[in-house]
Amino acid sequence: MDRKHFFDALRASIFGGSLTQSQVAGMEALLDACTELQVSDRRHVAYVLATPMIETGGSFIPVIESLNYSAAALKSKFDGRISAEDANRYGRTSQHPANQPEIANRIYGGDWGRIHLGNTASTDGWTFRGRGLCQITGRGNYAKFGVVSDPDRAATLPTAAAIMVRGMRDGLFTGKKLSDYLNDAGTDYVNARRIINGLDRAEEIAAFAKKFEAALNA
Repeated sequence: MDRKHFFDALRASIFGGSLTQSQVAGMEALLDACTELQVSDRRHVAYVLATPMIETGGSFIPVIESLNYSAAALKSKFDGRISAEDANRYGRTSQHPANQPEIANRIYGGDWGRIHLGNTASTDGWTFRGRGLCQITGRGNYAKFGVVSDPDRAATLPTAAAIMVRGMRDGLFTGKKLSDYLNDAGTDYVNARRIINGLDRAEEIAAFAKKFEAALNA
């Protein structure tokens, strides 16, 4: 693939004529990871590239999860995983900022965190909060991708790209993988969103995937 032609096509079709250095670096890292991990079907590569348009807001910079929740949002969103008392104590209010480590350790801890995320220590919620181009969360997921001993690596570009490509190729995020939706039987960019997160913003990512595929074919 001629990457110059690829980026020229993207500038015209998606990015309004210009790309930032960070966007180019992020896409280069994902293309390199696809090569290294033998993801060669252009539809697979296109969907990998399209996903950070939503997951990172199109910046292609690895994200570290913010837990800057208000007390009200904690009670609404995480009912049953944090008490009302702790939501008021640690959530953001007009009297104090959010205590993000304590929030993480509560909403990603306890029995829920142990069962769903493999968190075992009282501080695992914060230590293993979401990081990456498509964020991984929890001790179990960090161990799965070989970064449990150095969680911050998941937010570095080469590692974040490799995690994303491997996870999407092998179905390590939700059990669904690229070849389930993009194969000899057809191309289903909409339901491919299930590889990461249900059908959340699936149509938007599908539209980007088609444009990335066209650019790859350029």
